[in-house]
Amino acid sequence: MRTVAILLFNEIEVLDFAGPFEVFGVAGKQAGPDFPPPFQVFTVAESGPIYARNGLCVNPTYLLNDHPKADIIIIPGGGGFHADGTPYGSRREMNNPDVLNWIRRSAETAELVLSVCTGALLLAKAGLLENLSATTHYLAADSLAQMAPQTTVLPNERYVDNGKIITSAGISAGIDMSLYVVSKLLGKPVADETARYMQYDYWQQLI
Repeated sequence: MRTVAILLFNEIEVLDFAGPFEVFGVAGKQAGPDFPPPFQVFTVAESGPIYARNGLCVNPTYLLNDHPKADIIIIPGGGGFHADGTPYGSRREMNNPDVLNWIRRSAETAELVLSVCTGALLLAKAGLLENLSATTHYLAADSLAQMAPQTTVLPNERYVDNGKIITSAGISAGIDMSLYVVSKLLGKPVADETARYMQYDYWQQLI
């Protein structure tokens, strides 16, 4: 069983974390109760509760300094700037040393590091996208290119696989990336069955 840690922070985009949570949470469970689930999914945050976009309140399972070892970490996005120029969401967390250090520390021991949407900006700020290719939300592509000039930004790709580090485009693309990772780790039939259970027909158009 692989453990999957999903980072949470205030004003995170809901589907950025809920989509991957659903994919990894249900993957393989269609095989029946006699088969152990392939993934244990949990959320982590600097503190809790966190308030996602549009007021959704979520209590993280663990805090950044107190959680099981993560085989896979997922860095969601969501964020921007208020009218007065104050950053929120992922844009604010880019300047949070505790979050950035957690990403670096967790990435060292993780099998895979995934980002959704503007979560790629956090990976870039943590120094993990140097000389790699990446995608992000199309509205953040220029920001990523400016922040990480050694990174090849591919804004038209739904997800980009560098091996250990995999990034996805905005919001719903995190579901596609997660199904791709399930396929990569467990085989296409498991990913297909997961998408079928979720009634996520768009997956069939990507493969």
